[in-house]
Amino acid sequence: MATALVAALALHACKPPPTDAATARADSLPLPAAPSTPLPSPDTTGAVWAASGGPEGATPMRLVYGIPGEPVLLALECLEPGTPDARLRISRQSPADKGAGALLALIGNGYIGRFPVDSTDQGGRLMWQGEVPADAQGWNALIGQREATATVPGAGLVRLNPSPLPAQLVEACRAIDPPEPPEGQA
Repeated sequence: MATALVAALALHACKPPPTDAATARADSLPLPAAPSTPLPSPDTTGAVWAASGGPEGATPMRLVYGIPGEPVLLALECLEPGTPDARLRISRQSPADKGAGALLALIGNGYIGRFPVDSTDQGGRLMWQGEVPADAQGWNALIGQREATATVPGAGLVRLNPSPLPAQLVEACRAIDPPEPPEGQA
């Protein structure tokens, strides 16, 4: 027992006690850059979903959301539609800090999606953007007749007014064309 006590005291004797010098050194280190000031949630009264590009009459593969005549608040795009690698890219058109990452929460119609987004350069401006497989259940938040919301920490909450366009985009992106039957078989 005495040997254990001597060993424990000897172990503590190997380390010097804390000093004010260590605190002074820590105070002289540069502070990490703080995130930008959080933005207020935008007013989405009158905001609509609209197709962006693509042939007339075809199911749009890119949608934008916002108030007509004002900057886009959110964009949704299908990449590699109709394949097993189909995914949706969501872009929150709000300033993001360089190198930042977050989870975008998409909530609505009985579903919650949490999608990773990163600050991404879009035309010289950093915005929030992420890609998630089209078959992720969280996209179902856009399928239904009720309002949905999209939130990125610090970028406010965007209320997404109901529209059939996002549901059509999600469903078209998920749709996998059946394989062609071999010739001579139907």
